[in-house]
Amino acid sequence: MIRLGLRLTVAGGREALVRLITIAAAVALGVGLVLATVAAINAVHSLNHRYAWMNTGLVPAAAGDSVHADALWWAPREDFYDADAIARVDVAATGPDSPIPPGVPRLPAAGEYFVSPKLHDLLAVTPPEQLGDRFPGHEVGIIGDEALPSPTSLVILIGHDPAEAAKLPNARQVTSIFGTSPEDCAGCIVGYRAAGFDLVLGVVAGALLFPVLIFIGTATRLTAARREQRYAAMRLIGATSGQISKMAVVEAAVAAVIGTVLGFGVFLVLRKPLAAIPFTGAPFFPDDMALTATNVVCVAVGVPVAALLVAWLSLRRVRVSPLGVTRRTTPKPPRAYRLIPLVAGVAWLSYLDGHRPDTSIKQVAVFLPGFLVVMSGLVVAGPWFTMVGSRLLARRAQRPSTLIAARRLSDNPQGGFRAVSGLVLAMFVTSVAVGVIGTISDDRNATDYRFDTGYVRQMFWPEPGPTGTPAVTDQLKAVPGVTDVFFLRSNPGFGGADQPGAYGDQPYVMSCADLARHPELGSCPAGAEAVSVADFGVPKGMPAPPWPAAAITAAEVERLPIASIQVGNDGSVGAIERSRTLLEAAFPSVHRPIAERDFTKDTTNMFTGWVQLANVVILASLPIAGCSLAASVAGGLSDRKRPFSLLRLTGVSLRTLRRVVLLESVMPMLAVAAVAIGMGLLSAQLFLRAQMHTTLVPPGWEYYVMVAAGLILSLAVIAGTLPLLARMTGPEVARND
Repeated sequence: MIRLGLRLTVAGGREALVRLITIAAAVALGVGLVLATVAAINAVHSLNHRYAWMNTGLVPAAAGDSVHADALWWAPREDFYDADAIARVDVAATGPDSPIPPGVPRLPAAGEYFVSPKLHDLLAVTPPEQLGDRFPGHEVGIIGDEALPSPTSLVILIGHDPAEAAKLPNARQVTSIFGTSPEDCAGCIVGYRAAGFDLVLGVVAGALLFPVLIFIGTATRLTAARREQRYAAMRLIGATSGQISKMAVVEAAVAAVIGTVLGFGVFLVLRKPLAAIPFTGAPFFPDDMALTATNVVCVAVGVPVAALLVAWLSLRRVRVSPLGVTRRTTPKPPRAYRLIPLVAGVAWLSYLDGHRPDTSIKQVAVFLPGFLVVMSGLVVAGPWFTMVGSRLLARRAQRPSTLIAARRLSDNPQGGFRAVSGLVLAMFVTSVAVGVIGTISDDRNATDYRFDTGYVRQMFWPEPGPTGTPAVTDQLKAVPGVTDVFFLRSNPGFGGADQPGAYGDQPYVMSCADLARHPELGSCPAGAEAVSVADFGVPKGMPAPPWPAAAITAAEVERLPIASIQVGNDGSVGAIERSRTLLEAAFPSVHRPIAERDFTKDTTNMFTGWVQLANVVILASLPIAGCSLAASVAGGLSDRKRPFSLLRLTGVSLRTLRRVVLLESVMPMLAVAAVAIGMGLLSAQLFLRAQMHTTLVPPGWEYYVMVAAGLILSLAVIAGTLPLLARMTGPEVARND
């Protein structure tokens, strides 16, 4: 039977060849996308492993880290250029056996430094007063990729004398380089909790795999009626149910194997473009988008097996009875119990509000099944929704085409929903992605503050800063693009809300003369010379507050220690970075100066990566759904060309038949797509409330344009198959075979 199945597959004429190519293409696309998703999960873990050494000194040495006899002075700090983070580590060896970080052949001596390739390129094109003057010494080498989380990482390792290194901020002595990945480290502050990304990518894998499996099932059913009749005839002459099953599956097996092989080629093509997506805030090394042997085996075996199972189920009627095809009995209508998986998935996501696990790994374990159950529930419940919609349509039918379409859908809602099931899942995925990402974006904008916007800020903490006016002030004012320099002074005695300071209940004191130049930050009461102010300022969209007066004169304000130097600027890179360089040189023993952009760009990059990933899912799932829809409609026309030909012979116009085909696809598409959109937004709301304690922000007009475009394109796909009716329903087709 296997040999006969192979012969029918490869020598079955044009129909068999088209079906073989279609299934193979569907499997290839699915395998390529799933492999890319699995490789992205591996890339996150590889990126995390390269972060490990940067946690040296921040947490105790882990078991397995080699301990050296001579200590190493280790002073990590973070710097920025144009809002890109620079990981800076100042080191000094105390002996020949001091530990050496990865990526460098030796420790830099005093006056030397190693840099990452990206920082090397940046130093070569950036004026020294904006960046290079911050780093003492000269470059002696490049840090290797094994120490860099990303090809765009900016890292510098600077050498010092031990006596000099001991005076640096955060300086400490270490005897080993930390080697534990941040995802396995409770106290690490550099790196990511990879389980959170596993959750997102796991949902992505499901979102891509479900439509592909539906497409495989749809492609398998092309010319299903003709093959069912052929298999039924074989049953009547003595073929067993098992033999028919083998023949039905062999065709899908050949296509699945071909598609799986091609899918690995698709992955190799997609690997480099996908590695450039800054999903974690920075792109991956393409080599990190790699597969383990287990990944290869699971995908190489699992996807073909899933394809075979779908093919086996798609022709299950023939295995029940050899007369089942010729009798054409109406399938049993779907029952309301099909709603159980959908309700269970929503109930589970609702339960997680208030019961969310504390660890990322456990969150993956509870959220991922919830989303997959909802997606499965939509597929299971789809025929029931189609049946309900078709019955409502039949009651209100005023045209023969409407009545015929409604009755056919009511008799076989499974077949009607099968055509649009891929589109339904695409709408669900789109709704979840847009709902979650749009809400996160809105929250980020709502929590932005005006006080730090447009300023470079040099903080002095925990020790008080200098008094009076520092000498660097005049240098800062001379920088092109700097618009103002003013100071926030420490409020003596301030200890929080329960312990107000000597000059009010805010942590800082500011001169009214300075504040008058910046009305966007607030105002002074009439007659006051100084006010007490907070450090976070005013959220965007809120009016600037009137700050309370401080019982102190302007002259007395000058004698208070500086808590923060605020350098106003025009936002240009030159003004910000030259100011930062001057401040670092003037105050080398305190924490580096910061700008508001330093904290937003990294988050923005990660958010952009999430948006791009969502676009990849949407742009991949919609074409798959469109192909599934086209294959299903075309296959349905092929299977029903004889009944349609008989209708034409009885006087039914071609226009009416086209309207029947259109309604049979449009009604379930609109009905179940509306349910999928609602379930997508509801799932997004439940996830946001449980995971982020926030509420879904209604999608903007872009979302509705995207949904409308998807539906319009689907209608265009259906309309593109209608011309087949004229060629497939001629009088010659109505003859008895």
